Amino acid sequence: MFGIIRPCRHRMSEGMAAAWLAHLCGLCLALRDGHGQFARVATNYDGLIVSVLVEAQSAPSDERRRTAGPCPLRGMRTAPVAMGEGARLAAAVSLVLASAKVRDHVEDADGPFARRPVAAAARTVARRWDRAGARTGAGLGFDTALLLDAVGRQSGIEAATGPGAPLLGVTEPTETATAAAFAHTAVLTGRPANRAALEEAGRLFGRLAHLLDAVEDLSENTRSGAWNPLTATGTDLAEARRLCDDALHGVRLALRDVEYADHAAGRLAHVLLVHELGRSVDRAFGTERCAHQGGGNPYQGSPYAPGGPGQSPYGPGPGPYGPGQPGGFPPPPEPPRRRGLLAGCLVYAGLCCTCRLCCTDHDDAWSGQRREAWCSSCDGCDGCGDCCDCCQCCGSCGDCDCCDCGCDC
Repeated sequence: MFGIIRPCRHRMSEGMAAAWLAHLCGLCLALRDGHGQFARVATNYDGLIVSVLVEAQSAPSDERRRTAGPCPLRGMRTAPVAMGEGARLAAAVSLVLASAKVRDHVEDADGPFARRPVAAAARTVARRWDRAGARTGAGLGFDTALLLDAVGRQSGIEAATGPGAPLLGVTEPTETATAAAFAHTAVLTGRPANRAALEEAGRLFGRLAHLLDAVEDLSENTRSGAWNPLTATGTDLAEARRLCDDALHGVRLALRDVEYADHAAGRLAHVLLVHELGRSVDRAFGTERCAHQGGGNPYQGSPYAPGGPGQSPYGPGPGPYGPGQPGGFPPPPEPPRRRGLLAGCLVYAGLCCTCRLCCTDHDDAWSGQRREAWCSSCDGCDGCGDCCDCCQCCGSCGDCDCCDCGCDC
């Protein structure tokens, strides 16, 4: 499971949390039904957004859900899950992007991928996923060659990137791939008027995904000497944060031009792509806070607030990583002890069977790093639990299209 949008279910109403889980499980089952059990490892939090966008632009219908059988990740409970063209498109996109992630690990020789047998097997899986994604995409009128071409250009762009090069030149392939996926949701639902806005939202979402991945991997990449776009271009984290905030603003503006046919699904899309995407940025830069704890400024008290003290360890100021320090980056932490491939798989299977992946915070089976629970973790939200942080986009709950609880936040 991977992705940058990991919403806290305590911030959602019960209906919205159920809808989010329905799309997540629908993507997982679409991968299983179309491509076999092993393909389910390509399930990711960001891929389900494609399914949500398709549903939001489609007329409401009872045929968009089916009841799935018990699953260990749901505590052996049945649940309604999303089905249809949205889930299949999300599966096709997820397979292609997962194959790109596998190739990236192979090229960087990360962990077990440094071993030749594992790398060879990973390349075989990546090629199989490329073909599978292409078949599913073709059935929906979506040419995954756009995604494959973008992914194929990434390594060449990285090889040609050096100090002083524009950081956004490195993120362009990811932007192109996500823009194509978002735009096709409008084609699939017969709403061509939404295509331009969704293409812009997808392009900026891809930029954010690439930048946040670089920020989160920075310490580990610095320790291991692996390639990272921030260090390669000489971009500090203050500039990376500015680019992320600009992209967030652009996503918000683009979504205002999208017309939804299903208001409930449209609210979920808004929550994921506006509020939760903003929290993903805060989480990556270490400035996350619960929006229900105090005013409407999501950056109040953070070093990025207007007029703030600038004491961030990653930005300018008198901190230990300010001017005069090489690169302006924090020293890498001591890495946790890593398990081998087989031992990690056994531990991972145990976490799945005991539902710890879904229900409790746990240590990563391979790296030992602390991970949040998939479905029920909370990052400190102590508000009413039934509304989102509307003040970030409209200034009040009454003017926001994502609140349905009726309370006064």
